[in-house]
Amino acid sequence: MSGGSDEDLCPQAEEVSPTGSIRKGCDPLAQTQRSRLQHRRVKINQQINKEMRMRAGAENLFRATTNHKVKETVALELSFVNSNLQLLKEELEELNSSMEVYQTESESINVPMIPLGLKETKEVDLAVPLKDFICEHYGEDGSQYEKEIKELMDLRQAMRTPSRNEAGLELLMEYYNQLYFLDHRFFPPGKNLGVYFHWYDSLTGVPSCQRALAFEKGSVLFNIGALYTQIGARQDRSTVQGIETAIDAFQRAAGAFNYLKENFSNAPSLDMSAPSLNMLVRLMVAQVQECVFEKVVLLLGDGDVAAHLQVAQEAARVADVYSLVFQTMAQPPVKDYVPFSWATMVQVKAEHFKALSHYYASVALCDHDVPVPSAEDEGKSEKALLQFHATKPQGPSLNVVLRDAEERRRLGKAHLKRAVIQHEEAMRIHSLCRILRKMDILQEVLSFTHRRSLDKYSEIDHEDDFFETCEVPSIHPKTQQKPEIKTPNFSKIRITDIFHQLGPLSVFSAKHRWSAQRRVRLGRGERSFGLTLRGDSPVLVAGVVPGGCAAEAGLREGDYIVSVDGEDCRWAKHAEVVQILKSSGEAGVELGVITLHSPEQGGQGEKKCVLLSAGGDKENTRLKNPSTAVRGSGYLLLWNKKKSSTASKKRAGGTFNLPFTNFRDSEAMY
Repeated sequence: MSGGSDEDLCPQAEEVSPTGSIRKGCDPLAQTQRSRLQHRRVKINQQINKEMRMRAGAENLFRATTNHKVKETVALELSFVNSNLQLLKEELEELNSSMEVYQTESESINVPMIPLGLKETKEVDLAVPLKDFICEHYGEDGSQYEKEIKELMDLRQAMRTPSRNEAGLELLMEYYNQLYFLDHRFFPPGKNLGVYFHWYDSLTGVPSCQRALAFEKGSVLFNIGALYTQIGARQDRSTVQGIETAIDAFQRAAGAFNYLKENFSNAPSLDMSAPSLNMLVRLMVAQVQECVFEKVVLLLGDGDVAAHLQVAQEAARVADVYSLVFQTMAQPPVKDYVPFSWATMVQVKAEHFKALSHYYASVALCDHDVPVPSAEDEGKSEKALLQFHATKPQGPSLNVVLRDAEERRRLGKAHLKRAVIQHEEAMRIHSLCRILRKMDILQEVLSFTHRRSLDKYSEIDHEDDFFETCEVPSIHPKTQQKPEIKTPNFSKIRITDIFHQLGPLSVFSAKHRWSAQRRVRLGRGERSFGLTLRGDSPVLVAGVVPGGCAAEAGLREGDYIVSVDGEDCRWAKHAEVVQILKSSGEAGVELGVITLHSPEQGGQGEKKCVLLSAGGDKENTRLKNPSTAVRGSGYLLLWNKKKSSTASKKRAGGTFNLPFTNFRDSEAMY
C-alpha cells in the first residue's frame, strides 16, 4: 500500500521570528507522494482557471456578435473549452479520490478513510497596501514596519504547506489568530485595502477571489478541518491509541466544518457552502462512528453473547450513519460536484457494515451458549437479545430461542445469509467505480469479510436442514460512544500581535481615527501639573484644571499620552508615566499626545464588526493586552459586516473616549 509519513521524508522550511514563534511548512519542492499530489492539484487548478476565462470570453463574444460565421467559430471553440474543462475536472476528482496517499503504513487491514485535500491559494503581496495604510491611517513611516510585514508574509507562505501533524495544525491556527489582529489593524469598516485573496475550490478547482479578509479566514479554517482529516486517516487503527487519535482528529475536523457552516453565509466557493459543509460534518461523524466500531472489535477478545450482540449493534449504527451521508451526497447541489468515488465509497461502507452487523449477530447466536440467568449477570444476554432486533423476528419467541441451541442456529443462519447478501452488494457497488477498483486494501477487506461469512455459513449449514431460512429483521443500531463535534480551540495557540508596535488595539485600530500627534511642553506648577490621569496603555488625560500648567501647555481632556521626551509610551503603565512626570526637572517634560475623533469627525459612521465566538456571543471583544495572547482569536467574521449601536461611547466636545474597562489604576490628580 502506498502512502505514509511524508513528514519523515519532507524537509521542513522553517524560520524563527523575532517574537519567538517558529514558522514551519513542508518544502514544496520535496518530491514526496503527498507533495506531488498537491503540486498536481495546483497545476490543474491553474489550468481550470485559464479554461474558465477562455470560456467566459467566448460566451461574451457569442452573445455580442451578429455574424453567423463568427458565431459558428466561437461555438466550436466553446465545445473544445468545455471538453477540456470536463477532462480537467475528472482529473481533479481522481486526485481528490487518492485516499491511499493519506493512509497509514500499518500492515493491519482496515477500510480506508476519506481525507480531504487542502485548498490552494495564490501568493499575496501585502507590502505596499500595508505600508500605505500605516502612512495614511497611523501617520507613521510604513518602511519602518518592513520586518513585521515580511514576518506576516513568511507566515502566510509557510501555512500554504503545513506538515501533516500537530505542528502543521499549530501553524494554521497561528496564522488564523494573526488574522484577528490584521483585521482590526488594517481593515476599517466600509473600506478595504484593495488586496485580493485568491483561493481554489478544494472539490472543483474553480478559483474564487474576494477582498474580504473573512474569505481568507474561512479558507484557513477549512484547511484546518482538512488537515485534521488527513491526520485521522494516517493513524494506525490496529491499536487502541491509534483509534483514539483518529477519533479525536475526525471529531475536530467535524467541529471545524460545523463552525464554518454556522458562522459563514453566502460563501463564494462550493466547498464552503452550507450544503457541502453539512455533508462534510456528517462524513466526519460517520468516520468517527467507524473508529468506535473498530475499537469495540479490538477490545472484544473471546467475548460472550451480549458482547457480540453489542458489536453487531455498533456495526448497524455505522451502516446507518453512512446511509445518511450517502443520502446527503445524492442531494443537489452536492451531487453535482462531490467525487463519484466518495459517494461510492460511502455506499460501499453502508452495505459492508450492514453485512458485519448480521455476521456478528450470527456469531453471538451460534458460537456461544446463553448462560443461565444468575444474580450476578441478571440475565444480561437475555435482555440484550430482546432489545437487539428492530422488530420481532419470525418463529418462536426469543425466550424459546435463547434456551434452544437449534433455534439459535436457525436464527443465526438467517442472519448469516443476510450478511452474505450484503457483502455481495458491497462488492457489486465497489466494482462500479474505476478508482475504487484500484484500491487494493479495500478490495482485500471486502473479499476477506465475504469469504469469512461464506466459511461460517458452510460451517453451520447441515445437510438435513429442511426448514426455509427465515427473513431476519434489521438490527437495532446502538453505540457505546456517541461522536462529539469539537470546535477548534484557537486560544491554546498563544501568539504575539506582529504589529503590536503600532500601539494598543483598543485605541490604535483601523476603525478609530485621531488627530495628528501634538507635542506640548509640560512644566510643574507650585504644587502640581494640574491634570488628572487615568488608565494604562496608553494613559488618558481624564481632566485638566482650568488655568493650570497642563491647560496652559495645551493639554485637553480626552488626550492620550503616546510619548514622553521622545520615548514611545503607548504601551506604558499608569505608574510608569506618573513616575516620569514626577521625576522631571525644572525644564519639565515634552509630551506627545493624540485626540480620538468622534465618529462624525472621522468621516465614517461608527460601524461595529460583528464577531462570532465559539460560544455564539455576537460582540466585539476588547483584549486587556492584545500584544501577549489571543483571547478572542477564534472569532470569525461574517462575509457581510453588520451595523450595531455603540452605547458605550462617551463624547466630550470634539472627542470621544473608549470605555475604561481595562483600567486597574484609579483616577488620580497630579
